[in-house]
Amino acid sequence: MTDVPSGPDIASGRLSADAYVTNFADLHPPLDAHEAVVEADRCYFCYDAPCTVACPTSIDIPMFIRQISTGNDTGAAKTIFEQNILGGMCARVCPTETLCEQACVRMEAEGKPVKIGQLQRHATDYFMETKPKSLTTRAAETGKTVAVVGGGPAGLACAHELAALGHSVTIYDAREKLGGLNEFGIAAYKTVNGFAQAEVDFVLSVGGITVETGKALDRDFSLDDLRSKHDAVFLGVGLAGVNALKIDGEDLDGVLDAVDYISGLRQSSDLAALPVGRRVVVIGGGMTAIDIAVQMKRLGAEEVTIAYRRDAGAMKASEFEQDLALTSGVTIRHWMQPVLLQGEHGHVTSIVLEKTAVGSNGKLSGTGETVRLAADQVFKAIGQSFVEEPFEGATPALEGGRIKVDADGLTSLGDVWAGGDCVAGGEDLTVAAVADGKRSAQAIHRSFGS
Repeated sequence: MTDVPSGPDIASGRLSADAYVTNFADLHPPLDAHEAVVEADRCYFCYDAPCTVACPTSIDIPMFIRQISTGNDTGAAKTIFEQNILGGMCARVCPTETLCEQACVRMEAEGKPVKIGQLQRHATDYFMETKPKSLTTRAAETGKTVAVVGGGPAGLACAHELAALGHSVTIYDAREKLGGLNEFGIAAYKTVNGFAQAEVDFVLSVGGITVETGKALDRDFSLDDLRSKHDAVFLGVGLAGVNALKIDGEDLDGVLDAVDYISGLRQSSDLAALPVGRRVVVIGGGMTAIDIAVQMKRLGAEEVTIAYRRDAGAMKASEFEQDLALTSGVTIRHWMQPVLLQGEHGHVTSIVLEKTAVGSNGKLSGTGETVRLAADQVFKAIGQSFVEEPFEGATPALEGGRIKVDADGLTSLGDVWAGGDCVAGGEDLTVAAVADGKRSAQAIHRSFGS
């Protein structure tokens, strides 16, 4: 193992004020009206379009692109919102390169798909800037009430659909703001200028939705309480637990949860005040790992390294996100797993990584060869887990450590549905969570005999 310098080097204000503005500007500047029409004209408007099939919310992509090409941005937005009320955020954060754009016929023919995500953003931004309230007309009041626990993408989509169908909805969220990961967990350069809260306001403008923030399951109410007060309950609680590295030294200062740091960054009014290590190591291979690594680099860290135990193809982060990290100056070291965190005076100073390999039995294991990297901060980004403790009393059945649901999102409790990351098989995608929430809302509606 190589020697490393000792002592943590953590500071705030590593950059100039202008550098923070530049580094956290919009990752994908919006298309102007002319650019949007030119790009829309590249669409073949396929029948049985593969891009629509690839979209978890089944947006009629050829339709809204055709509407943009004819100058009907409002109509395009309506087409999007009919299927996905959070279409504005999905246009910003969805991995379109592995969903609709990967399925684009032009991708197959030319290797250059239509910029579906940017066109979707163009239409939804235009609508929300010119008509900031939902045009959805609520059905007549049904007298039914539904509790939605969690104000993230799944909960917001479920609440909007139920409210549009005439039911009265109360959203309970432990935080002081709604939005879930859209507000607290996505890289700041992907959603700028308070868009997440503007979208929350847009969703709530349908009417019929009451919001109670700062209210946590188990602390302020139980699932049984909600079931007794409401005709149905939807759980969109996400994953509150952070997976542990389970190695010595994990309790040292400077060993941090990536999700928590990103949340603090997203809510910070002064990026220059954030503590930033000169040498940063991130453990993980998903979107959160990329988000924290790139943001630490953009906050002024000199050396940022992602350590991942397998190869690039096995990383959950898309190829685009991996390229973004590399072009931002992040080093990605594959076939590496953490085995020890070392420190001085209670603070992490280095991490020992062991090289890994897949044996003849197909299993991943350490090779015994190690390398030690200096680290002022080490971020854990190896996934989150479902926390069962808040569900004392009535507890839905679990599968693989998450809530077991049927095709409609119904849990083992006959009046409780769930969706998003907290359910078995749930995907870490905003668009998938929206699809879950809307599907469960329609199932709840049917259960009322409507």
